[in-house]
Amino acid sequence: MRWLLIILLVLFAGLQFRLWVGEGSLAHKAELDKKVEQQRLVNKQLQQRNKQIAQEVESLKTNLDSIEEKARKDLGMIKDGEIFYLVIDKDDRVLQQAPSTKSTQP
Repeated sequence: MRWLLIILLVLFAGLQFRLWVGEGSLAHKAELDKKVEQQRLVNKQLQQRNKQIAQEVESLKTNLDSIEEKARKDLGMIKDGEIFYLVIDKDDRVLQQAPSTKSTQP
């Protein structure tokens, strides 16, 4: 009878240890649940992005105006008879100028 009690206590202690510490513990489960929730949020964002891309593709397939708009924006398309003006902001010119290289020799 005494041996049976000792064996049961050892089994109980082993199960308690596994429940509170290590892989499969409550803390491990909580960490995995947090990772799953984070992945769900990422998946939701990606699904929204995919939906927007699908809408853009459908628009490009069916609407010539959207193709022209895309070509103007991404490729810099200009129609015949149009005049292109490039306006450069004064502040931008100052930032784009390369700094003067002065070589000082001691």
